[in-house]
Amino acid sequence: MAYRKPLIVMIAALAFGAARLPFEAALTRDLRAEGLLYEPLDISTRDKFDQASSAAALGGLRTLVATFWSLKAFGYFTEQRWADVADTYDSIVDLAPHTRYYWESGSWHQAYNAASYYINHSTLPPLRRRESWRSSVKTGREFLERGIRNNPDDWRLRMQLGMLLVDANKFPAFSNLDDVFISAAEAFRSADEIGNAAPYVPRFQLYALARVEGREAEALELAQELYHEGKHNRTPTLLVLLLVLEAKADTELDTTGRSIELFGSPEKAYDVLSSYWIRTRERYPVTGMAEALKGLETRLGIPEANSVLNRPLAPPSGPRDWFES
Repeated sequence: MAYRKPLIVMIAALAFGAARLPFEAALTRDLRAEGLLYEPLDISTRDKFDQASSAAALGGLRTLVATFWSLKAFGYFTEQRWADVADTYDSIVDLAPHTRYYWESGSWHQAYNAASYYINHSTLPPLRRRESWRSSVKTGREFLERGIRNNPDDWRLRMQLGMLLVDANKFPAFSNLDDVFISAAEAFRSADEIGNAAPYVPRFQLYALARVEGREAEALELAQELYHEGKHNRTPTLLVLLLVLEAKADTELDTTGRSIELFGSPEKAYDVLSSYWIRTRERYPVTGMAEALKGLETRLGIPEANSVLNRPLAPPSGPRDWFES
């Protein structure tokens, strides 16, 4: 009978432990959902750390380890070891998935620093440079998208993604610009919906949406909404887009008169529209622009020889210029 008491105690302990499991599992899920408890490190991540770093990470000092590894990534960056930079940032965000800085930095190193390196690193064969550049831009985009999935309530990461996608220097990395502009507009829209976003975010949504073929009516509605919100939204680009989108919707619109109405004088209208006209790299729509500029030049007495419409427009630069020259 001597064994019965320890056995009863063991059975009671097991029963108590089994009863706690559902509660602890639910509590763990809730803490992780609130960002108060990290997911456990997977084996591949743990294997990358030395013994001291692993002990610190497993002991609850993951943010501290991430800081040291960020310094390590910077060292790789100075040595232009881009694969090591990317691999290190993958480990860093495993350690600190809710730190925006690491997602922004990891993306920047790929989409901007590595991409610029491949444009200018002439010792590599042109085809390899081109594909490495394109891969770096896409990797930077995907890294930000991962950051958004891990931080769905962070509007700044969504804004950073939108800004990357509307960067004219990145356009040749993507096969379908309409899809890129739609993704950018969605990134800005969702950033604004989160709340507390900067007041310029809706304007950037418009700037992206207006460049999507077939979405002009939606863009016009947004432009009108922003225009009527007040002077803080009446930037030159927004006013020109309002004019262009109105001209797209109404082929009989007097674009010259409307441009003067929007900008206050023929001189101001001509100055802004001329600058917009030559921004060909950014792929903004130009419906009604030529007619508006002609009418303004007539009013201002600008000779045809000096017309902005007669200036040769520089074609957008791209991989052919960067990698085959």
